[in-house]
Amino acid sequence: MMKRAVQVASNASRSIAQRAHRPDYRIIVLMGILMMVGLIVMYAIGPQRAKVLNNATGGSVSDTYFVIKQMVSLCIALVAFAFFAFAPLKLLRLHSGKVVVAGLIACGLLFIFGNLLHVSAIAQCTYGACRWFELGPLGSFQPAELLKFGILIFLARFLAERISAGKVNDWQETVWPLILITGISMLIVIVLQRDMGTGISMISIITSMLLVAGINRQVGTKLLIGLLVAGVLMIVSAPHRIERIATFFRGGESSAQANDQDYHIRHAMIAIGSGGLTGVGIGNSVQATGYLPETINDSMFAILGEMFGFLGLICLLLVITALLVRILRVADASLDPWMRLLVIGVFGWLTAHVILNIASMTGLIPLTGITLPLLSFGGTSIIFITAALGIVFQISRFTVHKSRLKEAANAHTDRRRGIGRTRDADRRSTW
Repeated sequence: MMKRAVQVASNASRSIAQRAHRPDYRIIVLMGILMMVGLIVMYAIGPQRAKVLNNATGGSVSDTYFVIKQMVSLCIALVAFAFFAFAPLKLLRLHSGKVVVAGLIACGLLFIFGNLLHVSAIAQCTYGACRWFELGPLGSFQPAELLKFGILIFLARFLAERISAGKVNDWQETVWPLILITGISMLIVIVLQRDMGTGISMISIITSMLLVAGINRQVGTKLLIGLLVAGVLMIVSAPHRIERIATFFRGGESSAQANDQDYHIRHAMIAIGSGGLTGVGIGNSVQATGYLPETINDSMFAILGEMFGFLGLICLLLVITALLVRILRVADASLDPWMRLLVIGVFGWLTAHVILNIASMTGLIPLTGITLPLLSFGGTSIIFITAALGIVFQISRFTVHKSRLKEAANAHTDRRRGIGRTRDADRRSTW
């Protein structure tokens, strides 16, 4: 059914000229609100984070270090948004494969310098997991985000071409190549870099696209079973993931590492509970003074709950939901299969980040190490998320109102069925 809908939309798109019109500026407004809230919170807790870091390492990080670094990241992110909001989509589609290759090469180099050669001046490693290139005063770069972005635009192109050829459910032409691309990406991100959170967000991107592409039930069921088996194997093969799950079910009694994980979850929930209905106010966070780990990264949602309270979190979630709804509407009104798949992939990307981060901070699932999009501290993640939103913003200029799409689809169907001409039309026309 979904496959037929996509094919009808593709046929209908040939009947409607895709002229550029006014884009959906609400995407920029909602994105800007989230960025501003994140920057305000960073300004409030940055000095406390710097103090904790200095006490732990004996360094001399300034109170404004984190907020300045976040401002620089946001400026670069806005440039990335503007670039992809106006860059020719044809070029993006044409070079999508090169972006994937660049991401794979970057991840491979990180593994070589970090895990094999142990060059700390180049690779930044934590607990044996090397996920960042060290760029000195420029900060760091996470190549997995580049790979994720490449997977987004390349798989959208790959599936769109298979839809146009009517081979989206063909194992040789579509399914096996898809498994190969996904498998290599998951091997690098989850196994080599030990980054389960990024791996899950990539899986969410791919799954969202497959649902829209119209994969049939038989193929979808087999892919789902294979995905579940692969997920179990990846968890069993990594002791730290087993510890996180043990922490979730046994309350941190399995090991010292599990106790650390349990400590993180408990203090995240304490932060949210301490906020009450209206919060303790900006700059009055207690958990940010050294009790809650990763306050500016993974634990941003908990700090937001402490500062702004339950009502503040509700307002924030409404803004995030509104942004996701705008993305869905752009996807729904996109005629070109590649554009639709691309936008729905961005939706899956952001949705995975939001759900996983909030669920882990509220104790619903084990810690994933995934950040809250546009709010948490981090350069590479914000830059590529805003780049993806820039693509969505540009595609919103080429959407078509649903009524026009329905009329075009009906007209296309009518022409195929010969509707509009009576049985005796030709005979009457000879009189």
